[in-house]
Amino acid sequence: MNGASREALAAARERLDALTDNTSVDAAALAGELAAITTLLDRESGLRRALTDPAKSGEAKAELVRRVLGNQIGGETLDLVAGVVRSRWSRSRDLVDSLEELADGADLIAAQRGGDLDDVEDELFRFSRIAAGSSELRAALADRTASPDAKATLLGTLLGGRANPVTERLVVRLVNAPRGRSLEGGIESLSKLAAARRGRTVAEVVSAVPLSDRQKQRLGDALSRIYGRPVHLNLDVDPAVLGGVRVRVGDEVINGSIADRLDEAARRMAG
Repeated sequence: MNGASREALAAARERLDALTDNTSVDAAALAGELAAITTLLDRESGLRRALTDPAKSGEAKAELVRRVLGNQIGGETLDLVAGVVRSRWSRSRDLVDSLEELADGADLIAAQRGGDLDDVEDELFRFSRIAAGSSELRAALADRTASPDAKATLLGTLLGGRANPVTERLVVRLVNAPRGRSLEGGIESLSKLAAARRGRTVAEVVSAVPLSDRQKQRLGDALSRIYGRPVHLNLDVDPAVLGGVRVRVGDEVINGSIADRLDEAARRMAG
């Protein structure tokens, strides 16, 4: 997103936080309605363009939202979306992407209220590891000929009764409406959103053997000092690492494994 859309998204996040500060607002219901609006605007390009038309006033676009959606969604959701479309958007797709983020954010707020946000973060990461290790599962979830109900049933088999309902809703939405995202990329985005709700960064840590509690504490403390904020560790084990750890924070990779050092030595010898 460029400047105008970035500013509009920042304002939309603030509106969501202000709305959900009121605990009487059902964050999960809000998430469902925002997700439905995202699906509608993703499908209806004419409506999407009308709601981001720079030639229309913000109030005119808000009134259009009220006319189209007023009888279909709750008052809190209607007020939130009306406020969002008043902003200036650089591209119509940016509005839809932002509403999708607001839907995911509202579900994460529901998890946070219930004290379940840590569980949701961990479950998203574990699901990403399961998917990464099974090409058959990835193919089934990416199959465009499979119905949303069939995919939801498959995910229910994997997650139902074992994962937090918020985790299941987030994954089902991602699978049924990827909107150009890969499963891995979508899960990573959700994990970052969950971490951001706590004001912390996510680090993906791969080690040859499971880290002890003391090692996890020391690594977390070290990374927090580096990045200047709390760091949540998503831990995975890969014997190919041979020793040490490999840490990825966003696009930055910190290689501290024996395998990486051997590879580097081999490259230097070959050079």
